[in-house]
Amino acid sequence: MTQMIGTRDTGEPIQVFFSPHGTTARPPRIERGDGIYMWDTTGKRYIDASSGPIANNIGHANASVLNAMQEQAAKVAFAYPGQFESQANEDLADLLTDMAGPGFDRAFFVSGGSEANESAIKLCRQYMLATDQPQRCKVISRDPGYHGGTAGALALTGDQQMHDMFGPLLPAHYKVPTPWTYRLPPNHTRDSYARHCAQALEDKIQAEGPETIMAFILEPIGGVATGALVAEDIYMSMVREICTRHGILLIFDEVMSGAGRSGKFLAADYWPHARPDLVVLAKGIAAGYTPMGAVLASNELVRTVANHGGFMNGFTYSCNPLSCAVALAVLQQVQTHSLIDNAAARGDQLATRLRAMGDTNRTVGDIRGRGLLLALELVTDQDTKARVPLEMNAAAMVQRIGMEHGLALYHRRTAYGQHGDWLMIAPPLTITPDQVDELADTLAQTLRQFDQDLSAAGV
Repeated sequence: MTQMIGTRDTGEPIQVFFSPHGTTARPPRIERGDGIYMWDTTGKRYIDASSGPIANNIGHANASVLNAMQEQAAKVAFAYPGQFESQANEDLADLLTDMAGPGFDRAFFVSGGSEANESAIKLCRQYMLATDQPQRCKVISRDPGYHGGTAGALALTGDQQMHDMFGPLLPAHYKVPTPWTYRLPPNHTRDSYARHCAQALEDKIQAEGPETIMAFILEPIGGVATGALVAEDIYMSMVREICTRHGILLIFDEVMSGAGRSGKFLAADYWPHARPDLVVLAKGIAAGYTPMGAVLASNELVRTVANHGGFMNGFTYSCNPLSCAVALAVLQQVQTHSLIDNAAARGDQLATRLRAMGDTNRTVGDIRGRGLLLALELVTDQDTKARVPLEMNAAAMVQRIGMEHGLALYHRRTAYGQHGDWLMIAPPLTITPDQVDELADTLAQTLRQFDQDLSAAGV
C-alpha cells in the first residue's frame, strides 16, 4: 500500500512515498523559482539558502539552460549508449575533463551521486582485475561519512543509524575515523587528531592486509554527515602517501563540493599534493535541472580496463543525451559568468557574516567549509561546545523557523545526532553581495527566534 505524508484539504489521501527525514508535516507547494528565490502557491517568497540539497549551483530558471534543454529534447531526448553515440555526451565530457584538469581525462555519466559512487567502485575493481590483482576487493571509507543511499553506496556510508536499519542487506566494508576539527577527543589538537586519523587508515590497511585493499573513499569537504568539514592539510598529505605506498586507489567524493561550489572547480584543487585517482561528481554539474552524476578517471586507468574487455557497468540513463546537453549548458554558465570566482568571494563574505552572528547569539558554534559550501553548527554554549539536547532536533527547529521567515535551509540528522546538529549554508553560486547580506540578515532573525525558543524551554 502506498505510504502517505498527509491529506489534501479535502481529506483525500496524497499517494506519495517520500516522507522527508521521518516527518509527516506538509511542506509548502512550490510554484516557481528565479535565481536564488522560490515562491510557493500562496505567493510567499523564500531565499534558497542551501540550493535545495546543495544542488542548484546556478539558480532557478536559467534561460540558457532551459533553451539547451528544449533544443536537445526537440532533437532526441533518449538514446542508449550501447547503440548510439551523442554529440552532447562528447561535448560534455570534453568540457568537464578540461575544467577538472590533469589526471581526469575520461568521464562516465550516470543519473546521480549514488550511481556515480557505485560506478567508481566498479571501475576500481575492474582495474584491479585488469592488473592481475584479483585479491584486492575491499574498500575503506570514513565514519562518519556519506556516499549515497543505494545499497553499494550505503555500504560505504559511515552512519550507525542507517547501518542499524539496513546493515543486514549491505556488503561489508571497512571504516576509519573522520578527522574532526571542532569537537576533538581529549588530549588532541587539530594537528594531532588529523595525524591520528591518518594513522588509523594505515592501521586498518595493515590489519586487513594491504594486498586486499582496493580503494579509500572520502569527501574532501564534508556533506551532510560532517557539515562541511575541511580536514587539516597534513591529513590529506598522509592519506595520499599511504594510498600510493600500498597501491590503493584514492577516490574523492565531490558530489557536494565539486563543480565550483568550494571556490575551485574541484575541492581537490586545494590539495594539489594529494591529488586523487578518481573523482565522483553529481548535483552541481547539472544544478538540479536534470538527474546527473559522473566519474572522472585518468587515461591510464580507463585504457587498462578497456583493454581488458571494457567497463562492465551501465544504467538505462547512462550518458543520456538530454541530461548531457543540460549539464553542458550548466557548466558553460559556470564559465561564462565566472561563478567559481564568485563562489570564493561570496563564500568569504558569507562566512564573515556567519561568524559575526556568534558575537550576539550563543547558539552559533563552529562555522566551517570553503567557498559556498558552509555549515553552521548549533550549540547552547560556545565555550563548552555543548550540544542542543538531541530530543529537540535543533536543526529541524531552525529549518522550520527559517521557512516562517522566508528562508529555505537544509539539514539532515545523521548517526542519531551523536555528532551534533548543523545547517548547510550553500546558496546558488550566482548570489550577489547584496543577496548575501539579505540571506545573512534573515538567518540572524531566524537564529534569534531559535535562541528565544530554547530559553523559553529552559535550555
